[in-house]
Amino acid sequence: MQLDRKTVKTILGILCGSILFAWALMNHQLMLWLLGWIFSLLMPFLLGGALAFVISVPQSAIERVLFSAPGWKKRPTLARALSLLTTAIAMLLVLTGVFRVVIPELQSTVSILLEGMPGFFARLENWADQLAEWFPSLEEDLNALFHSGSSLPDLIDTARSLLANGTVGNILGSTVSIASGVVSGLVNFFVAVIFAIYLLLGREKLGVQFKKLLYAWCSETVAENTLHVARLSSRVFSSFISGQCLEAIILSVMFFVSMSLLRLPYALLVAVVIAITALIPVVGAFVGCFLGALLMLVQNPFQAVTFVILFLILQQVEGNLIYPRVVGSSIGLPAMWVLAAVTLGGGLFGIWGMLLMVPTASVLYALLRENTYRRLKAKSIPEEKLYLAPSPRCNGTPPAADHNKKTQTKAKK
Repeated sequence: MQLDRKTVKTILGILCGSILFAWALMNHQLMLWLLGWIFSLLMPFLLGGALAFVISVPQSAIERVLFSAPGWKKRPTLARALSLLTTAIAMLLVLTGVFRVVIPELQSTVSILLEGMPGFFARLENWADQLAEWFPSLEEDLNALFHSGSSLPDLIDTARSLLANGTVGNILGSTVSIASGVVSGLVNFFVAVIFAIYLLLGREKLGVQFKKLLYAWCSETVAENTLHVARLSSRVFSSFISGQCLEAIILSVMFFVSMSLLRLPYALLVAVVIAITALIPVVGAFVGCFLGALLMLVQNPFQAVTFVILFLILQQVEGNLIYPRVVGSSIGLPAMWVLAAVTLGGGLFGIWGMLLMVPTASVLYALLRENTYRRLKAKSIPEEKLYLAPSPRCNGTPPAADHNKKTQTKAKK
């Protein structure tokens, strides 16, 4: 092999990369701390980018509808600013309407729950006594749970021990850390909003700068592939956000109408909760079901059972009819892989993993499909080889019987 300048650079790059990788493995705790520190520094900007992408979906629609006239094309900056302002006003109106509807309903729900709590605990104690009669071994545990009491000297001794052990100081320290975390979160959110506004107002200019950097520092093939993946990701994520929001609205309306017809309580509150939790694919609506059933269980267990049955019916309708047509068709991912992506994302990264893994899996699925079809076309594979061949038993004759029949025919000849 000829050791020219390019080969030497490649060898040196491989050696340096291997040394850095080995050092990172030996100092993995330091690397994890460093990655966490960098992530915390970039958090406002990452949050701002995500916020800008979410806002760009309704903003683009408003800009196409209201500011598509030829006169606005001569003033694109003004059209972009007005569309962003219209989007912000629309989002504030929606949030204000939701809060004005939900907060009074939540207040009345809390008051009803507080009034019904003593009766609920009394019924719960009666059920516990019945269980104790059926299962005598549980009687001691139930008595300890429902009939235990503490006198005033016991409470004073407990408070004195807490002060002696420094538990109150730990609580105060935890309170201070929580307060500082809230302040830091508010500062990050404010910086993220400002950064999102800058991104939304100058996204065309930023797009041009990004293309210039790609074509200047990468080969033309790498630049084209990167831009293709970026366009595909943007289209899939936009379709996923709009489809998920539409699916949540449809599901919440179905719950509100059906619960109102069945005269179930908390119809509006449960519908809003399900609309919010349904933004998490597949499993989000089950969180709303749990909260709704818990609210009704305190007041009337029979209504809670009715609500769970209604939820299972509507969930089947939503999973088999609404979600595949509204969300599944928009992102192009089969239902089996949607479930796998939600399970894997939730197991690795929690709620954010559930939200992001479905469109990410859709992008990977589309790229894999494109590359697969391109490779099949390059190899000139016949189409009949790509599908399952019909079984010999499809003709009604087993292979052994067919072979014996051919042998007998030859013998007769």
